[in-house]
Amino acid sequence: MPAETTRPGQDSYEGGLRRVARVVLLDPDDRILLLHGHEPDDPADDWWFTPGGGVEGDETREQAARRELAEETGITDIRLGPVLWRRRCSFPFAGRRWDQDEWYYLARTTQTATEALGLTELERRSVAGARWWTCRELARARETVYPTRLAELLRTLLDEGPPAGPVTLDTEIV
Repeated sequence: MPAETTRPGQDSYEGGLRRVARVVLLDPDDRILLLHGHEPDDPADDWWFTPGGGVEGDETREQAARRELAEETGITDIRLGPVLWRRRCSFPFAGRRWDQDEWYYLARTTQTATEALGLTELERRSVAGARWWTCRELARARETVYPTRLAELLRTLLDEGPPAGPVTLDTEIV
């Protein structure tokens, strides 16, 4: 699952859940940007995930989404849209269990070059890069992708547009 994206001791928690903002970033060709992550000590245990991370201090989730995207990709020229989906998840990573309440924001950009300049030490050990995916490539992917239904969710988003309100996804426990 996604790497820790905030500084130790700075995450905002609510009801025991780490508050997380994620970004479904689309380019002009409707490709989605995903990060390639892995366990810090086992690059073979890998997956793809959307940029984003924990809310810090008193920032809003929208502010966290923008900050995390900039830190993890260098992309700052975006049009941030609505919250598409909400998801609770629990997964092991880097020797501990992460319990998260994630909000996925839609964003659009024309900036497709990425440069991860603001990674934490843990992220530097566990994020291997970024890639733009077409919906078709994502649907055919054999790699692990989180959330697990991302290809289907993206297809619906591209076909129907954003939902009227955030859709609650199934809880994922890994």
